[in-house]
Amino acid sequence: MSNHQKRDFLFLHIRDLPYFRALIRAVESEYYQDLDLPSPTLDVGCGDGHFAQLTFDRKLDVGLDPWHRPIHEAGTRNVYDLLVEADAAKSPFPDGHFASAISNSVLEHIPHVEAVLTEAGRVLRAGAPFVFCVPNHQFLANLSVARFFDKVGMKFLARTYRTFFNNISRHYHCDPPDVWEKRLDLAGFELVRWWHYFSPQALRVLEWGHYFGLPSLIVHVLTRKWNIAPTRWNLYFTERFLRKYASAEPVDDGAYTFYIARKR
Repeated sequence: MSNHQKRDFLFLHIRDLPYFRALIRAVESEYYQDLDLPSPTLDVGCGDGHFAQLTFDRKLDVGLDPWHRPIHEAGTRNVYDLLVEADAAKSPFPDGHFASAISNSVLEHIPHVEAVLTEAGRVLRAGAPFVFCVPNHQFLANLSVARFFDKVGMKFLARTYRTFFNNISRHYHCDPPDVWEKRLDLAGFELVRWWHYFSPQALRVLEWGHYFGLPSLIVHVLTRKWNIAPTRWNLYFTERFLRKYASAEPVDDGAYTFYIARKR
């Protein structure tokens, strides 16, 4: 059995993150295990490097992110050969420098996403895979509070709640595959494969986790840690509750989409 098959991504993520973020990241970590990502690899929007540290068996070649504090935290994890603090629409690399690229739950947060995709196309070699995941058009539609307001005919409150939750999630793009396919095509990519994941039930856990997770936020502000005791015994009930939602199986009504594209 390979190392990735032995890894319990759910526990690894809930040990370090708020449980609702750990749930979605654990599912996404699974998807990378069977992907061929030849070196050099670019991580577009690497953040603090936590996801790469848990997901990959090797160091990635370059992590790129515009935010000062997270990228300096990534430097303490020793998971990238090189870290670059820069806008992903203006990367300091020559044409065709990279053999693969990833962007995990990042592109939805970037207003100028088309420019970022164009730049990714510029720095990737012909035939290079570009792998990313984002929330889709079913994310807002399946929010439980909004669905309740829909059901009782309070459409204005449903729209208001969806706008509120989108804002606190810092989402600029929750789009279906055909929209991403057009963006990719304009940036010089062919969309090879995609699938939806993260069921409406799992989305409810994530949604309500934003509210039930407030004590963890207080702990984080005071200690810079999300969990004071990241042990199996302390996280036993959390892990047991989340386990049934942490499925990596594709689902038609999933709130997120995983994409595999290739540079033309």
